[in-house]
Amino acid sequence: MKEEVIIVTGGSSGMGKAMVKHFADAGARVIVCARNEERLTQTKQELETFPEQITTFALDIRNRGDIEAMVNDVYETVGPITAVVNNAAGNFLCPSEDLSENGWHSVIDIVLNGTWHMTQTVGKRWIQEKQAGAMVNIVATYADTGGPGVVHSASAKAGVLAMTKTLAVEWGATYGIRVNAIAPGPIEDTGGVDKLIQSEKAHQMALKSIPMKRFGKGEEVAKLAHYLLSPEGSYINGTCITIDGGQSIGQSGFLTGAAAFQR
Repeated sequence: MKEEVIIVTGGSSGMGKAMVKHFADAGARVIVCARNEERLTQTKQELETFPEQITTFALDIRNRGDIEAMVNDVYETVGPITAVVNNAAGNFLCPSEDLSENGWHSVIDIVLNGTWHMTQTVGKRWIQEKQAGAMVNIVATYADTGGPGVVHSASAKAGVLAMTKTLAVEWGATYGIRVNAIAPGPIEDTGGVDKLIQSEKAHQMALKSIPMKRFGKGEEVAKLAHYLLSPEGSYINGTCITIDGGQSIGQSGFLTGAAAFQR
């Protein structure tokens, strides 16, 4: 990955940070985007393996202007962007009938609209430069199945999944741009687990629903993303790979039944 310049959104914590570490260890230049400037600084200090390898941008992906300015800056100061991982997300448990207008729009704006802003902005630059590239969108197993308490996130992730497949066909055929998705189940040390599994009882129920009897690791997701972005994965386009230890087989996705609301 030594010639790669990879954008990772939501890259200062959880799965995003694991992917930044993996890409940096492989020699890539990594552009880390997140809202918390302090976490961004810490990520750069922790994970950089050579000077100026990690460039950080404190931005809100709901703001297209911020993204456009970032992309222009990267091309001018770092080099051509070669890959994007759309990982930034927002989520919280809430019964659908209690979900506020603001709660709905907050998650939709980050997950669906934010992914679109980043995807279209970089895609247009690649098309303008006649440059092929690869993208990976992080969705969720419940993008297909739905799940209790996450109607806002499930709707947004389903939209991102549809976006992934649509652009894989449209941009793949015309411009050689590949777009794929990863659907993680519960991954340890992530906001998803912390926010969606809020009690020991729910934790044990979630573990019981996973044939592998453990949560996934951020590094496992990072290795899969690496493969999908690499030349070795160059014939994979428009697919979504599930990485959940087999939980979603015969289950209702990440949150299964009553586990969603166990306290």
